[in-house]
Amino acid sequence: MNNSRRRRSTAASCLAMTGALLAAGCGGSEEESAGSTSASSLTGAPVKVMVWAPENTQGSAQPGVRITAQAYEKWINANGGIKGGPLKVLTCNEKNDPDEAENCAQQAVSEKVVAVVGSYSLAGDRYMPILEKAGIPYIGGTGVSAAEFSNPLSFPVNGGTPVVFAAHGRQLVEEGCKKISGVRYDVAAAAIVTQFLGLGVTSAGGTPPKDLKVPVTATDLAPQVAAATKNSDCVSVILGTHSDLFVKSYLQSGAKTELGSVVGNLTPELAESTGGAGSPLEGSVITGYYPPISDPAWKDGVEATEGKDVDLSNGANATAWVAFTVFSEAAGKLPEITSKALVNELNTAKGIDTGGLTPPLNWTSATALPMKGLNRIHNTTATELVLRDGKIEWAKSGSSFVDVRKALTAASGG
Repeated sequence: MNNSRRRRSTAASCLAMTGALLAAGCGGSEEESAGSTSASSLTGAPVKVMVWAPENTQGSAQPGVRITAQAYEKWINANGGIKGGPLKVLTCNEKNDPDEAENCAQQAVSEKVVAVVGSYSLAGDRYMPILEKAGIPYIGGTGVSAAEFSNPLSFPVNGGTPVVFAAHGRQLVEEGCKKISGVRYDVAAAAIVTQFLGLGVTSAGGTPPKDLKVPVTATDLAPQVAAATKNSDCVSVILGTHSDLFVKSYLQSGAKTELGSVVGNLTPELAESTGGAGSPLEGSVITGYYPPISDPAWKDGVEATEGKDVDLSNGANATAWVAFTVFSEAAGKLPEITSKALVNELNTAKGIDTGGLTPPLNWTSATALPMKGLNRIHNTTATELVLRDGKIEWAKSGSSFVDVRKALTAASGG
């Protein structure tokens, strides 16, 4: 029987991805969950995994990843656990520090976890070799670092920056944008945004967008607003958690140019602080990885995180939930849950069910994206959303996933 379907029926009722590109700072402390009280009633063998993310940092703190993971732990244990055994989630604060991320990976090895699930970090090039040597799969992840796109032990549940920005460029053109400006921080890690945003725009028949860079120390973005809105009808704001700086200067300028972005930049909170349904952000094009939180596919996640300080419309938190769903689905099919068996299951399963949060997922060789360095991307879909009445919703009634594989493979010559 399909495990995710069983869990949904027995439940009590079901890239800021781009912020990762701009992350900086450090701080915080490591935490480990004590497990949920319901786990004591489960008699099967415990299943131990780890999740890490930066907390108490000056840049790109993501405490919601840990909270989401712990909410999933409590929820799955209240609904039979994994093969009758309790899920135990160990957590680690990687502090936006590559050295700390490496320490988290070493802890995962010493703790003999079955997998690292739903984590958020830019330091994949540091921790993936450690996990690969130990044979520990990395499920989910931020989808930014090169290792996540290429390491054979990485199993991303979405297409990361390449897919979401290609889809974003396409969505902007489909919404009638003819002259587009992209505004992003002047850091090397954000250059990938320009590449794939432009690919999405041109593949949809649009003109290559202007690439406007913002100094990382800037607090007054009036010059960038003026440059972005001049001779443009749409602006893609790609400043992560600091997109509010652009919006503040945009409001002061009185500009009427349409705004848009990928999920995690122009947020419902930002819309609420600038007028809610009457905000200038009303109607902004938003491109995401998953359905909006109002979609029935999120029923379990919404109920499990109710009352907790976590927002599932945040891409990092949403990815954590999806990654744990994938882990439980795959692990539940194994006679014995080991890292080696899990890797084999993930590499051979044809259609892991996430309950509609993604299309059925697989990492077989036949579905790998044929782009150098991106061959661990298998899910090349995104979702076209919009800020409406202060909330992120489907752009159109009846919308579903859009696939940009054709545009990506055409660009690679594959």
